[in-house]
Amino acid sequence: MSETRRIAVEDLDNIVIRFAGDSGDGMQLTGMQFTDTSAILGNDISTLPDFPAEIRAPAGSLAGVSGFQVNFSNFDIRTPGDAPTALVVMNPAALKTNLSDLDTGGILIANEDAFTPDNLRQAGYAANPLEDGGLKAYRLYKVPITKLVDNALKESPLTFRQKERCKNFFALGLAYWMFSRPLESTLKWIKEKFKKNPDMADANVRALNAGFYYGETTESFEVRYQVRKAKIAPGTYRKITGNEAMALGLLCAAEKAGTHLFMAGYPITPASDILHELAKHRKFGVKTFQAEDEISAIGAAIGAAFGGALAVTASSGPGIALKGEAIGLAIMLELPLVICDVQRGGPSTGLPTKTEQADLLQAICGRNSESPLAVIAPATPGECFDMAFEAFRIATKYMTPVMILSDGYLANGAEPWAVRKLEDLPEIPVVHPTRTNGDGAFLPYKRDPRTLARPWAIPGTPGLEHRIGGIEKADVTGNVSYDPDNHEHMVRTRQAKVDGIAADIPALEIFGSPSGGDLLVLGWGSTYGAIASAVEQARQDGMDVSAAHLRYMNPFPENLGDVLKSFGRVLIPEMNLGQLRMLVRARFLVDAMGLNKVKGQPFKIKEIFQKILDLRPKSLAAGRRAAVA
Repeated sequence: MSETRRIAVEDLDNIVIRFAGDSGDGMQLTGMQFTDTSAILGNDISTLPDFPAEIRAPAGSLAGVSGFQVNFSNFDIRTPGDAPTALVVMNPAALKTNLSDLDTGGILIANEDAFTPDNLRQAGYAANPLEDGGLKAYRLYKVPITKLVDNALKESPLTFRQKERCKNFFALGLAYWMFSRPLESTLKWIKEKFKKNPDMADANVRALNAGFYYGETTESFEVRYQVRKAKIAPGTYRKITGNEAMALGLLCAAEKAGTHLFMAGYPITPASDILHELAKHRKFGVKTFQAEDEISAIGAAIGAAFGGALAVTASSGPGIALKGEAIGLAIMLELPLVICDVQRGGPSTGLPTKTEQADLLQAICGRNSESPLAVIAPATPGECFDMAFEAFRIATKYMTPVMILSDGYLANGAEPWAVRKLEDLPEIPVVHPTRTNGDGAFLPYKRDPRTLARPWAIPGTPGLEHRIGGIEKADVTGNVSYDPDNHEHMVRTRQAKVDGIAADIPALEIFGSPSGGDLLVLGWGSTYGAIASAVEQARQDGMDVSAAHLRYMNPFPENLGDVLKSFGRVLIPEMNLGQLRMLVRARFLVDAMGLNKVKGQPFKIKEIFQKILDLRPKSLAAGRRAAVA
């Protein structure tokens, strides 16, 4: 009787794994299941789904590669990781497009059955890279996944093509074995997902188990790995994406305002999931409307806001451009409308499935005439909840549209999120007048002297009949006015109202040296994780560098100017060509430097850290000595 094989288990603090294959290979599903399981085990997680831009790219082509990267750890992490330590590829195209990111010495698992002459030719390989010795820098494991799945399912009544679709579960099972993940949560998910198709459920279960036990029985692997649970604050956590968090934040805002939520949208990547998520919550009074186009969507949302609902519309850059005139109308009407812009690569259709943060100037200035609105930006997927809630607080208090700038990285990325209790969230007071002040006609533009907000009267309320529209209004009465002095007064009043929000938002916080120093790295939006991690690393190396991150883009926090002037130099990393840098230079006359990237991919920690090194910040000790002097 043979002796049981003993396999060493190595403890690691974190692991970054990337699944990559054809768009039909189920890599997003595989990555999400791996993420869910790791979250259940108590690891901190951060993910980066990478979708192909082509809807139906030819099978096996470079354009059709889909990937999903997850970083799971036993400590607090802020990014999906700069590079995978383990790469699972389902075909040659996935290898070709992802290999350059794999760490030297990293684990490479390849479905050798997919490395056929035709697939190699489509991927641009003259020879089979699994056989020509070119992968010696990696720990290569060639696994005949297709054959092993076919063997595991030889008793299944499914067709050959249907069986092939189970390959991702074999790869997932093998990854679960290698990284000491249990099967139970995925087995439960499969049975629930395919309960109406028992043959498919059985096939996926068999494939998952086959992958796990292949790792257990083959002699190819000499070690497996484990990452113990992270130390996190007590509470109830769930995995959440930015779009899911955005939807829940909007929903909770409506609950705390005591009214219903109306969402009107038109499908567009990567914003559609906000509409999809809200459509699941009709029992909470949410009304969703899929319009025939972007203009109809915002028109319906404006009508809902006029009728007293908390109204929201969501899109991406191209859709925001189409909504531009109607956004100006909402500004003229001074209605509390929330606009979610989930940014993506452009211009025009651009890179629909890739991330960018190049709509900042569009959000602040992208309408005709003087059309100010409040603009805020979450920094993490979980923060999308907070900023969605905050958007409605500002919108209803100041009677102004508010735009939320998310992006594809935040929208699709996931992290653990502490579930909020509704009773712990602040109230959002909403007051609709029910009668006029005195015997005169209702005055729709009579303003609160503190906020400059006009009253939000519900159409049809007796005595409060009023007219609003896109032609300039006389202040107080709301009558159509062509008077030049009134027009300037109204333009300045709308601007003053938005500017006044600065007194009602948190001061900008500094990570590092609160009294100033040599170098400040200033960011906004989804660059937060890479900036904070790079600055933390630089400070551990003794460099006089600090970080600050903006969540409020218009207006800026009141102390931003003082913060900027307390540092000798300012570096602004952005996934655009320098839009925040231009605003900072113009507003505060600070000669900020830029680190700009427009590749459709988020910043890596090492990119920002390298730029900090290039600038050669002073040592922290030298900075303190200079401050004392």
